[in-house]
Amino acid sequence: MPFVSVETNLAIDTEKRKQFCKALSSAAAQAVGKPEQYVMALVRSDAALTFGGSEEPAAFVELKSIALAEAALKEISRRFCTLIEQELGVPSARIYIEFTSASGAWWGWNGSTF
Repeated sequence: MPFVSVETNLAIDTEKRKQFCKALSSAAAQAVGKPEQYVMALVRSDAALTFGGSEEPAAFVELKSIALAEAALKEISRRFCTLIEQELGVPSARIYIEFTSASGAWWGWNGSTF
């Protein structure tokens, strides 16, 4: 049920995008403590994206999950920023992360909800 997406203004080739998407999926599962079999990850590159009026490398991350613990958000932010900086070269200071916690009733899957 966790969904994580990264959108960046970097041009990333297909193989690197696939590799990073797998790393992102694994990181999301570890961060929220849920099985990776339920994680959906999405990576979009080459976006028209500015940060602070600059077109230097930047990224926007969304993490949505059922019962996302507020106490864990700073650590999750640190993990994702570290991963993105190491894998894509985007400085942590140019990454925004939006966290969304949902109730299971508001998360659909397999023709039903959680």
